Parts: sequence; C-alpha cells; structure tokens
Amino acid sequence: MKKRKAAFICVHNSCRSQIAEAFGRHLAADVFESYSAGTETKPQINQEAEGQYSKLIDEIPAPDTAISMGCNVSCPFIGRPFDDNWGLDDPTGKSDEEFRRVIEEIRKNILALKEKLQ
Repeated sequence: MKKRKAAFICVHNSCRSQIAEAFGRHLAADVFESYSAGTETKPQINQEAEGQYSKLIDEIPAPDTAISMGCNVSCPFIGRPFDDNWGLDDPTGKSDEEFRRVIEEIRKNILALKEKLQ
C-alpha cells in the first residue's frame, strides 16, 4: 500500500511547518510521508528548524492531506482546500516558553494525525 503524503503549509515555510515536517518524519514515517512548504519563500528560516530550507508548494509532491499551520491574516491558496487548520501562532521572535508551547502543540497534532490516518 502506498503511503499517504501529508503537507504542512504556512506562508513562509520558515518555522511551524518545518517543525511539523520534522516531527512527522520522526514520529509518523510509518504512516505518512511528511512535507512542508509555503506560498512565499524566506531567505532564512528560523534557527530552531536548522537543516531545512524554505520550499514553495509546487516544489513538493501533491499531498493527500494538507494542513494549514495557522494563518493570522489569511491562509495561502494551494490549489485545493485544506484538510485542517491547526491555528498555531508563529512563535518567531517570542519567548522560549512560547516556542516550547508551539512545538509541543505541533508534536501532539502530529501524533493525532498519525492516529487518524492509520
């Protein structure tokens, strides 16, 4: 059976979506392939997501499941509806405590998505 492809999308693909991709690869690789992308690239991603680079939506395979990380103004258009919106605020520039809270929320969401897609 072919694995589903899950895409984690935000506008810049520089923080939350990168973290979700990493957690997906680490915690749910047996259930789905994880990708992250944005509708605009940023020259430098958040240092907490080191080892990754900013990708556009058309640079990843077409997803079976598309998750919006949370759009404070408007969600990017990706050519199809999102399956879910996690509603997470971007922690960039905020306290370490806020960063840890968002990271933990992403981890929990990845585990719930894994359970749902099994």
